[in-house]
Amino acid sequence: MTGENLLTDNPALYEARFPDPGHLAARWADACLTAHGAGPRVLDLGCGTGRDAAWLHRAGRDVTGADLSAPMLAHARTHHPGPVYLRADLRGFDLPGPPFDAVVCLDSALLYCHTNEDLDGLLSSCRRALRPGGLLVAEMRNGAFFLGSTELLDAPSSGGFAWEGTAYTYVTTLTVDRAAQLLRRRRVWTSDDGSAPVEQESAWRLLFPQELRYALAAHGFEVLALHDGPGPRTSPVWEGEAVPAGAGGPGRADGDRLHVVARV
Repeated sequence: MTGENLLTDNPALYEARFPDPGHLAARWADACLTAHGAGPRVLDLGCGTGRDAAWLHRAGRDVTGADLSAPMLAHARTHHPGPVYLRADLRGFDLPGPPFDAVVCLDSALLYCHTNEDLDGLLSSCRRALRPGGLLVAEMRNGAFFLGSTELLDAPSSGGFAWEGTAYTYVTTLTVDRAAQLLRRRRVWTSDDGSAPVEQESAWRLLFPQELRYALAAHGFEVLALHDGPGPRTSPVWEGEAVPAGAGGPGRADGDRLHVVARV
């Protein structure tokens, strides 16, 4: 059968599939906020299960988490309390309350903006949500990585994990839709509990570093840092070292992850 998204429809399963016991993503975001002097009021856009939002809350920040997935938000409110959680579409939103000091957008959430209109909607919404001088901190796949590398595309990948006594396995196939600049993923899940296989499809916009700079500038953002790592999803992984704080970062932006800090 085809499922909309096995993991995002089952947040506890999502966290089992993508454990982050060291809270690398939230710690990296907090290090970026600290390096650039952000104030305490933070919007975690595309907050998912609320794991990162709750860590930032415990670190002393005033956090609002926003996501379109009702199951994710319900899980966040129950299992990761502290932040305020709101339902919002990142492609266009207006949230109540005073402006934010920073918007954080982790784990390629920004790339669910598949079209230029989607991206314009997100960036214009972020600008409205931010106070003057506020920051946008984002981490995502890097479109430039796919210009010459096919290592993620050459063959399907597979894996598995166990959760609550059930073994789950998956086979993932990635393809690049060059005309649409989308990385498309087809994933088939099977489990040993007798359930029928679940097939799901998803996609991410492939943004190139200079294209992202251009889009940010068009919406009034100044890029403070843009680089390919280290970050919470890179290899080698970010391990708590100082994050780049100078304009453009350390000068490389061709790895498989892209990290950006921009100011309005």
